Amino acid sequence: MKKNKLEVVLVVVAHTDDETLGCGGTIARHVRNGAKVYGVSMTDGVGARGTEDSAEIKKRAQASINAGKILGLEWLEGGSFPDNAMDTVGLLDVAKVIERAKTLIKPTIVYTHSSADLNIDHRIVSQATLTAFRPQPNEVWEEIRTFEVASATDYGHKSITKEFTPNLYVDISETWQTKLAALNEYSMEMREPPHTRSFDGLESLAKFRGYQVGLPYAEAFEIIRKVDRL
Repeated sequence: MKKNKLEVVLVVVAHTDDETLGCGGTIARHVRNGAKVYGVSMTDGVGARGTEDSAEIKKRAQASINAGKILGLEWLEGGSFPDNAMDTVGLLDVAKVIERAKTLIKPTIVYTHSSADLNIDHRIVSQATLTAFRPQPNEVWEEIRTFEVASATDYGHKSITKEFTPNLYVDISETWQTKLAALNEYSMEMREPPHTRSFDGLESLAKFRGYQVGLPYAEAFEIIRKVDRL
């Protein structure tokens, strides 16, 4: 029988707000259950909008800090790659940032983007995460999970970007309000309904994923790799 051990979770995202959109309820649930949860982001999240306004960058950074405190997530040093242009940098460079976080915290569970996303940054980060956590001797991670992001995963198509097919549903009925509070910190990134990245749209998605498995609210994931270690 396995000894009980501290669960350490790493959430790897392209942009701050992806962590809350994709798995905010699950992060809060991990924290409630006693896990340590860390996040690492690869871009400033605003550079693609043609702005180099330091105030805008600081606003986004502060929002991520606030959201992290609400969810119980601690941000680690991330990357400074070009927003929505991560296909212009070497995959190995991105993987090295993730490996740095991996070495520092030694996570047991890893979350990252689905490679089915339309957003190129999400796809690059997904691939780089699998590269950083490729199977090797003496690894400690046990599971890699990918999540969906509204207005990214749902905008893809299986003939171009593959398809997100969840096989894990996490009950976030008790942490939905926590996720909602964290989303409010990113209010500048939210849209008006009927956009999928609206508050209404995200609640509809959480209910839809929940109803698929008989729950009030859920977040859905693909388990990419699972290792049952001694």
